Amino acid sequence: MKTLRNIGSLAFVLGLFTVIFAGVPWHVMVADDPVIPLWLRIAIFCLLGGILVVLVTVALEQKTTKTSTDVPAAVESDNSILLLNSDVVPNRQTREILGLVQGHTVFAIWLGKDLSALIRLVLGGELTEYTEMMGSARTIAANRMTAQAAQMGADAIINVRYMTTSVVGSAAELLVYGTAVKLSE
Repeated sequence: MKTLRNIGSLAFVLGLFTVIFAGVPWHVMVADDPVIPLWLRIAIFCLLGGILVVLVTVALEQKTTKTSTDVPAAVESDNSILLLNSDVVPNRQTREILGLVQGHTVFAIWLGKDLSALIRLVLGGELTEYTEMMGSARTIAANRMTAQAAQMGADAIINVRYMTTSVVGSAAELLVYGTAVKLSE
């Protein structure tokens, strides 16, 4: 279903750009000829058909998908650096404070997924396109922060905090920061 929705989104985007950037200038240049060429008819069909495919697939997904109350699985980290949102590590003493570490990214989704989310906004339900986008952004930002702490020789990052803000359109900035520390044995 997701693949079909992505194909519909792609058809919409291609049709939209063809109509705007080729069809409109063509119409301005040859306005006295009322016959619409085949390529412009196909572009309009893609534009409208893409919207229809996205609308139908999102509606079917929402009908078949029940609201999930499951807790999302924790992201496994390859690093041995502990991440905590508290200022102490249980059963360990902080030996040395290395300083502030941070990871940062600005993420966006492409216009086709934005269209899917817009339709889902009208119909209701979770905006999975944005959920996936923010999950990817969190992972990238946390990995960058952890890499910075590893370069400093940290054992843990305490007081980890996430901040997010909208940049433009569907783009979101995500910043994660914390204090890199060395722990006693």
